[in-house]
Amino acid sequence: MVGIEEVAARAGVSTATVSRALNDKSHVSKTARKKVFEAAEELGYVPSSSAYTLATGKTRTVGVVVPFVDRWFFSVVLQGISTALNDRGLNIAFYSLKGDLDQRARVFNDLLLRKNVDGVLTVAVKLASHELEKLSSLRKSIVGVGGPITGARSLGIDDEGAGRLATQHLLSLGHTKIGIITGGPSTELEFHQPYLRQTGYREALMDAGLDFQKNWFAEADFTMPGAYHAAKQILGDPRSAPTAIFCASDEMAFGAIQAAKDLGYSVPDDISVIGMDNHDLSGFYNLTTINQKPADQGAAAANMLVNLFDQDLEDKKLNIQEFHEWPIELLIRGSTARRR
Repeated sequence: MVGIEEVAARAGVSTATVSRALNDKSHVSKTARKKVFEAAEELGYVPSSSAYTLATGKTRTVGVVVPFVDRWFFSVVLQGISTALNDRGLNIAFYSLKGDLDQRARVFNDLLLRKNVDGVLTVAVKLASHELEKLSSLRKSIVGVGGPITGARSLGIDDEGAGRLATQHLLSLGHTKIGIITGGPSTELEFHQPYLRQTGYREALMDAGLDFQKNWFAEADFTMPGAYHAAKQILGDPRSAPTAIFCASDEMAFGAIQAAKDLGYSVPDDISVIGMDNHDLSGFYNLTTINQKPADQGAAAANMLVNLFDQDLEDKKLNIQEFHEWPIELLIRGSTARRR
């Protein structure tokens, strides 16, 4: 079996340099790193994970915690996380909470406290103070995706600002009768995205001197079928129907577009529809949307966490409250137009 000494000899560097290069440490020049990887590939050298763990106390594994995996947003964030961690030579230990409190207790009180992960990434999971304290006591860094976490680093979009931007776009096109389809109480999760997006919508209406109309408001479950039914209720009476609808996710916007067409409306001539996410199918539906780039959010959070591994953090700095607001952009396509 090829050892690290043979790789060092072939690359013409020290064994310490080989170790740093293969473990993605800093203080290795690009030239030396290239020589090490070329030598390792030529010799068929495979680093021993057990040897690395014994020598460093690290497992090069990140625990990733998500509430669901069968929803588009979470699957795309996970894709970004996986790609970034693989590029950095790290493994993933995956934990799905499935909305189950018992499962959450097992994950945070047992599984993550074992010595098989170096750090923890959470997606749309807001750590409680006792969960954070336990992880910090074992010197595990935490980074979250979705919103601010007391006592931990995190990143996420301004959901309230996103709702405001979407509504302002419709207002700029001359629409004054604007409906909204947002999530219900069962979809709130822990960062209250549906509520915040609705708040931004209401603020934009208020700034424009318009009143909130209850008959133009509907709740759905962030699915196409749920939003299809909700949109039919909003648009069913042509005497009081809005001329535009803001949907708190693209999947709900797809349902609203289909409902409008089934009722005989033309999108965008009769009804403008805007969504949020930039779903993989939003281009197919020609949907105007708020792009939040979930894959890039996942990759950025993963790299933020891995960068902490190489730092000699003091206890008070291991996990600190630090929120990075993720930028959003308005993507204008063909589902919105000026009010006729």
